[in-house]
Amino acid sequence: MLLPKKVKHRKWHHPRRRNKGTATRFTTVAFGSYGLKSLDHAWITSRQIEAARRVMTRYVKRGGKIWIRIFPDRPVTKKGNELPMGGGKGSPDHYVSTIKPGTVLFEMEGIPEDKAREALILSSHKLPLKARFVKRA
Repeated sequence: MLLPKKVKHRKWHHPRRRNKGTATRFTTVAFGSYGLKSLDHAWITSRQIEAARRVMTRYVKRGGKIWIRIFPDRPVTKKGNELPMGGGKGSPDHYVSTIKPGTVLFEMEGIPEDKAREALILSSHKLPLKARFVKRA
């Protein structure tokens, strides 16, 4: 699973304005020939990224090349079960990647278009957002 080796701040503030705006970075297919582009806002966990990656590699039988264009660097905290109110903020539980509409999540190359399309569509079912298949322009 993906997670940062070292972080500057162990806990982040809670976001004040979620689900606003569209992506300005990572919006084009840059490395491969085909990609998976998000259509929604979401937080994608490192476990979800790994599940999607495994689906893609299994479908293409380890052929071609896959790029993961997102990295989970945002810590999400969680408090233990049955704790009383108060007691401060919980400890970091897992890491997420903040996704805006238009972000290219994964890219593929070295396989036919129909296989790449099917692999990316299958991997999108593992993610908590709507996504579509795109080709390099």
